[in-house]
Amino acid sequence: MTSFFRPGIDALVGYKPGEQPKPGQLIIKLNTNENPYSPSPQAIAALSNLAPEALRRYPDPYATPFRQAVSDVLDVPPNWVLVGNGSDDILNIIIRACAESGRPVVYPSPTYVLYRTLSQLQLAETVEIPYGPEFQLPLDAMIAAQGAVTFIATPNSPSGHRVPIEDLRQLATQLEGLLVIDEAYADFAEDTAVALAQEFDNVVISRTLSKGYGLAGLRLGFAIANPALLAGLYKVRDSYSVDAVAIAVGAAALRDQVYKDDCIAKVKRDRQLLAQALKDLHFQVWPSETNFLLTQPKGGDAEALYLGLKQQNILVRYFKQPGLDDKLRITVGTPEQNEALIAALKTLT
Repeated sequence: MTSFFRPGIDALVGYKPGEQPKPGQLIIKLNTNENPYSPSPQAIAALSNLAPEALRRYPDPYATPFRQAVSDVLDVPPNWVLVGNGSDDILNIIIRACAESGRPVVYPSPTYVLYRTLSQLQLAETVEIPYGPEFQLPLDAMIAAQGAVTFIATPNSPSGHRVPIEDLRQLATQLEGLLVIDEAYADFAEDTAVALAQEFDNVVISRTLSKGYGLAGLRLGFAIANPALLAGLYKVRDSYSVDAVAIAVGAAALRDQVYKDDCIAKVKRDRQLLAQALKDLHFQVWPSETNFLLTQPKGGDAEALYLGLKQQNILVRYFKQPGLDDKLRITVGTPEQNEALIAALKTLT
């Protein structure tokens, strides 16, 4: 069949999301880093109370109620916030606005592979610079690369480590292009770089409600940056990229910090317990400030364990790529899910 696509699209290996269970399938899903706890009751109430008129009309194009909630919770002015259809939408907007052939995208590796996919769609060269053996940020090489966009996921996936603020500040000081700090997992971390967006004109912070707030199905994310920078990003975003449901539910969830913090505390506690249980099975476990653990089974046959767990209806993430093909990324579940995982691993190791 004749191709209808650009050569770059034909050659592209598209981003592969984590496996999803079939409808009605009973499965323990520990492969895509969803929060194991339900969204805030206030968010559920906002969904239940949504007026039909809000669905009939186009939504607020700037998601004003949600931007105000971000402002109140994170102490940034509302006009410093751009809202998108998940943080993936934010990343896509940034790439479309800033990257192209001759304007490279730079990031340390391994990290979120969507950076590469979005760059290839824009015909932008990518510069992937390996992390150090203990996930030290390769600062000198990243500064030397001088990307039009430099991505740093912190905490990082799949490693779970957090990049020190001083490393990020050094990058912001010495890079000529944008520094995008992807804080998808910041709610589980011990520090955040939000203040750097107000300190430097070239810094964008990207956040999501998919992880800490248990709203992965809602698709809601946002960026924090100088309004002059956001003005350029607004030129390439969709006119109504965030729907009325997401605006209302997301604002309610964000304002319920007590509930969110309680869920985060439970995940952190269970992360520690799960890490110890894995170590007792002779897994190597890397320190994590996220809601998942990067682990290496004794003997390194991670793929066999991934397949064995799948046979027992437990999904974890396996990456068949150099540097990761002997490891598993495991989302922290509820205590019951974590116990079932450990019990299954005992039968496989």
